[in-house]
Amino acid sequence: MKEKSLKPLLVIVVLGFMTSFSLAQTLTVFAASSLTEAFQSLAKTFESEHEGVSIDFNFAGSSTLSTQIAQGAPADIFASANMQQMELVVDAGLAEAEPTLFAANRLVLITPSDSSLSSLEDLSQQGIRLVLAASEVPVGGYAREALERMNTAFGADFSKEVLANLVSEESNVRQVAAKVELGEADAAIVYATDAAILSQVKTINIPDEYNVLATYPIAIIKETKQLELAQAFLAFLLSDQGQELLKKQGFQTLP
Repeated sequence: MKEKSLKPLLVIVVLGFMTSFSLAQTLTVFAASSLTEAFQSLAKTFESEHEGVSIDFNFAGSSTLSTQIAQGAPADIFASANMQQMELVVDAGLAEAEPTLFAANRLVLITPSDSSLSSLEDLSQQGIRLVLAASEVPVGGYAREALERMNTAFGADFSKEVLANLVSEESNVRQVAAKVELGEADAAIVYATDAAILSQVKTINIPDEYNVLATYPIAIIKETKQLELAQAFLAFLLSDQGQELLKKQGFQTLP
C-alpha cells in the first residue's frame, strides 16, 4: 500500500522537474554595440514576463557580427545598425525571414568637455585628432556620408580636409566614444544615444540637412533552435511596450 501511494507523488515530482527544465531557455542575440543599454533594458522586462528564459547578448560592431554569423557563430537573432551588414546575412541565406526595421538613431559630434571646438566647421582645422569607426562599421559609414553632405556648406574639400585629421578607426561606436572620453581624441562622430550616456564629453548637434538617420534592422537566424522564443522577442520589440523602452533610451521609433 505504501509503495502505491508514493507513485502519484513521484510522478508529480518528476513532472515538476521536466516542466522546470523545459522552461529554461536561452536566447542568443547578436546586436550592434549602440543597442547595449536599450537591449539590456528590453531583456530585463522580457525575462520577467517569460519564466525560465534568459537572453545572452553579443554586442559588437555590426560588421563584426555579420562576419561571425557567416562563419557559423551560434546566434538566434541579429540586430544590425544598418541594412548593408544585415544584407550580407540575408544574401548568404542565413536569415529565417526578411528583416524588420525597428528603430532609428541620429549622429552627433562629441568633443572633450574642455575642448575649444565649438562647431562642425572646426573639424577641418589642422592638428585636430579625429576618431571615427571604420568605414565598414555602420556609424563609420554614416559619419563619412554626413561629412560629404557638409561640403555644401563648408566648401567642396571640407570632408577631405576633415578626414586628413583622422588618427584612428575603431571597430565599433563604443570604442570611438571612449577615445574622446579618455582624452585620446579631440572629436568623434557617434550616435546620439551613445553621447547621452557619456559624462565627460560635450555634444555638438549635426543639423538635419547634414545628418544621416541610422535605421536598425533585425532578423531571426535560420539555424535557430529557439524559433518560437525568437519570434516572441521580436514581437515584444515591435510592441508598444518595446518601442517605448527604446524611446526611453533615446532611439527614434519608426512609423
